[in-house]
Amino acid sequence: MIQVRKAGDRGHFNHGWLETYHTFSFAGYHDLQHMRFRSLRVMNEDTVAPGHGFGTHPHNDMEIVTYVLSGALQHRDSMGNGAVLRPGEFQRMTAGTGITHSEFNPSSTEPVHLYQIWLLPERRGLVPEYEQQRFSESERRNQLQLVASGDGQQGSLRIHQDVRIYLSVVEAGQAVTAVLSVGRYAWLQVLRGGVLLNGVLLGPGDGAAVSDEQELTIEGKSDAELMLFDLV
Repeated sequence: MIQVRKAGDRGHFNHGWLETYHTFSFAGYHDLQHMRFRSLRVMNEDTVAPGHGFGTHPHNDMEIVTYVLSGALQHRDSMGNGAVLRPGEFQRMTAGTGITHSEFNPSSTEPVHLYQIWLLPERRGLVPEYEQQRFSESERRNQLQLVASGDGQQGSLRIHQDVRIYLSVVEAGQAVTAVLSVGRYAWLQVLRGGVLLNGVLLGPGDGAAVSDEQELTIEGKSDAELMLFDLV
């Protein structure tokens, strides 16, 4: 079964310096029909204006991953980490027992377009952690590239949850295939372009919750970039 979450149906706010879309309930957007999918709690698509950002704020007991589509995002946190996240890099932060951090667009001219995703951790009270890594685009062109997992396989970042996160760039007319083990679920988020997911058309910003499907075929209708979550 494939249930589509259309981009235009998401919660949407334009704060001037920040334009944001919420797939699931978040902050001022509350939708009882879209609270989460499995351990996937937040799927936010943000565009932050030049010279603006999120001031220092706290998190706890959440696995937070961030992926930049264009521009750059400067990160600082209470663990002493300071880095700039750029396209092609993937960031993972375990909030655990508590952290504070800030995220800022350091450019004076270019907005930053990003996705930030929160997943519920396997347990509460974890020690806070931070990882950031660049992944080669050539290794996800017309194939699924593992960027985060519960066991850190294939050089992926380690998330404290039974989840595997893949990135892929699928060219028009090409396809990638994913096989789900019995009892597992998937969420597909289209970051750019358009795809057919088992024949279901998805456009930019669309998401799809997948259950009771063992094989997924993702075909590029146009050149597309996507993120696939394999979840319990």
